[in-house]
Order: sequence, then C-alpha cells, then structure tokens
Amino acid sequence: MKIKTDSLESSSFRDPNGFIFFLNNEPYRQINKKSQQDFDFLLSSGLYQKLTKEEMLIPHKEVPLGLVPNSNAYKIIKPQPIPFISYPYEWSFGQLKDAALLTLEIQEIALKHNMVLKDASAYNIQFIGYKPIFIDTLSFEKYREGEPWIAYRQLCQHFLAPLCLMAKKDPRLNILMRDFIDGIPLDLTSKILPWVTKLNFSILTHIHLHALNQKRMADKRIVKSKYKMSRFQMLSLIGNLKSVIQKMEMKNFQTEWKEYYHFTNYSDEAFEYKKLLFKNFLGKIKPKSVLDLGANEGVFSQIACQNKAYTIACDIDPLAVEKAYLEAKKSKNKLLLPLIIDLTNPSPGLGWENTERKSFSQRIKVDCISALALIHHLAISNNLPFALISQYFASLGKYLIIEFVPKEDSKAQKLLQNREDIFEEYSKEDFEKAFGKHFQILEQKKIKESKRVLYLMRRR
Repeated sequence: MKIKTDSLESSSFRDPNGFIFFLNNEPYRQINKKSQQDFDFLLSSGLYQKLTKEEMLIPHKEVPLGLVPNSNAYKIIKPQPIPFISYPYEWSFGQLKDAALLTLEIQEIALKHNMVLKDASAYNIQFIGYKPIFIDTLSFEKYREGEPWIAYRQLCQHFLAPLCLMAKKDPRLNILMRDFIDGIPLDLTSKILPWVTKLNFSILTHIHLHALNQKRMADKRIVKSKYKMSRFQMLSLIGNLKSVIQKMEMKNFQTEWKEYYHFTNYSDEAFEYKKLLFKNFLGKIKPKSVLDLGANEGVFSQIACQNKAYTIACDIDPLAVEKAYLEAKKSKNKLLLPLIIDLTNPSPGLGWENTERKSFSQRIKVDCISALALIHHLAISNNLPFALISQYFASLGKYLIIEFVPKEDSKAQKLLQNREDIFEEYSKEDFEKAFGKHFQILEQKKIKESKRVLYLMRRR
C-alpha cells in the first residue's frame, strides 16, 4: 500500500526524522532510519514508559513495517488518537501555562534518562479535555554532555513570550501566535511589554536580554562562540523557567462576557428549566461529540459532558474560556476542552500554502452543535443573515440545539439601542424558514418566563 499525498499530515514536512500519515482516518507515524538510535534509546532508557505511565506523553503501538512500503522507514507506530486537534492561539492563559510547564517537566525527566527535547514547540502539546499531553515522539534525542539546550529559544518564543504578554499586557494578545506560528519574536515581545518587567530578573533574562543577544548573534560581524552548558546548568535553567512560569498570573482584567451568567435576564427557575430542556434534547440524540458555540464559562458544556459527550466549548472571551478551563481542571474533566474562538473570524488555515495548520472549520466535525443565546449576536451585532448561519452550522455537525432570541428580548434590545434597526427579516418565522433549508426541526420548546425558544434540529 502506498501513501497517498492527501493522507500525509500537512505539517510533517518540517521533520526529517519521520512523518504522520492517515489510513482509514487513523493516525500513524513513520520513524525514519535516521532517528533509529534516538527512538530505540527512548524505549530502552525507560523514559517512554515513565512518561506514558504519568500520562505526559501520548502512548503508541508498533504496527507491521509492511503497512506502508518505504525504504526509508525504520518503524511504523500508531499513536493514541487525540479527540480534537487545537492550536496554541486558541488556548487560554491557563492552558498555555500548563502546556509550558508540561514541556519543562518532560525536559527535566528526560535529562534524568540521558535524553533531551530537541523541540519545545507549543504545537507538540495537545489537550485531552483539561489535560495537556506531549504528542511528538520524535522530539527526544540523546543528551550530549556540555551541549546547550537547543530548544531554549523555541520555548521562550512559543511559551514564555505569549504568557508574559497575556499576563502583563492583555490576555487577548495570544492571537499574535496566529501571525507568528514559529513563536512570537522576543524583540517584539520586549517592545510590547511594560518597562517595569525589566525589574523582574527572570523576564529581564529570558525575554529582554535574550532578545538583545539574538540581535547581536544575528550580526554577521560577530563570530559565534561554542557555548558549553553542564548538566547542572541545564537543570538550573529548566528550574528557573518553571519557577517564573508557575508564579505568573494574569492581572484582574475585565471583559464583556466574563461574568455573563451573573447578569442574564433569566430568573433562576427559567435558567434551570433551560438546562433541563437542553439535557432532555441531548438525551434524545445521545451525541458522542458536541461543539458548544458561545459557551461562555461552560455551564451547558458541562451538561453535555455529563451526558458522556466529548465537548469543545468555544467562546470569544479569553477570561470566560480561562474560567471554563480552570473549572474543568478542578473537576479533572477529560471530556471538556474550552477554546478561544471568534465564530465570526475563526482560526484560518496557516503556514506553508495555508495548510500547515488547518482552519477551525476543517478540524471540526461533531455529532451535535449547541448555539445557546448566540443567534442575536451573530445576526444583529455582526449582520449575518440567518441563511448563512444555518449553512455554516450544517457544515459542522449533524444535530443542532439552538436558542432563538426574539427582537423584543432585553438582550436583543441592548444590541439595538445604539444602532438603527435594519433587521426586517429577524423574526421567529424568518428564523425557522432559513434554518429549515438545512435542518429538519424535530422539536421546539418555549423557555419559561421568556419569549425565547429552544430548538432541536437534524441536518437534512
């Protein structure tokens, strides 16, 4: 069987030691002969066993080499699949922080087994629910005494720089990682950060002085010296990075949606009734996967998880997503993955030929979409016609649980208070007509003490 071009993972071209490919939608990894010694040592040193036992590294099974005839192949392995592939620019502060700490802890453990990480890319981490896990089996190589940690710069650009910007400036600055997929440049980070951060010795060292040193080394007139680093020095470097990241906290930022559920127009009884309706709809369709759009802090996402659905909870607000993540982490919820997604401008295809990192829409295929208290924001705030919303939702999942918010609702009225009402086709009848082109309405229930309606629909 030959590997078809369209079955190769689009980002694998960067790694000369192997690549990811897919057969029957299942992921496999080829280990090239070039990385035979390092891969064998990973297994014989006990490092692989240690990391997989601690659920820090994705486990794999070896499969017959003849599965894909290739003269360059040393082994073929089948890693445990990840429920949903997310990217660092979609993570909250806490998610990026935990991913950074996991990377450093793995480097620390690897060194004890005479190995190091040659890559410290944030893309080597994925989340299974709340839990980060390292996925790049080929990032490990034998430790060579005296050599510096080659991945140090990458760790600073992929983790420390965005964390500093989110903590010290604004949590929305993680979006810069979308423009700099090889990590946020340290000189840019240094310029954006407040001057007072230079009084923090660790940030001064790893960001500001590191940026200056990069500039110096880029000058062709300077001869690069062979810098030596002992094992003790490397462990000290890792320890210092861990310490500065562990202590890093966001300021008390405020955003529009952070405290959304404290300022709703539902009574307690109506809100509980809405949750009951949502749970009943889920019980009828029994989805294995749910995409909760406009999830805020994840109240309804948690209900989906209680119904055993792997749930991707998306919201535009980084603090609401942070709150949802911390709650998932507190409850050790491996079924809930909160992500920062602007539905009107979701993550696009990025990198080489715009295929190295897939768009959000390309990655999403779920059993059920949840869109509660969202339609008025899309249609009124963003001027999106019902027809386009319906078409897009139908491309993402089979079932749809959606809440219609009428124009006379206080929340819709708030959106209209400072603008002209040009939405002549915003009515329950217009909504049902537009969504009826792509979905069959299975059920609709009026929410108590409200003019809002909850619908259960199935894609045609």
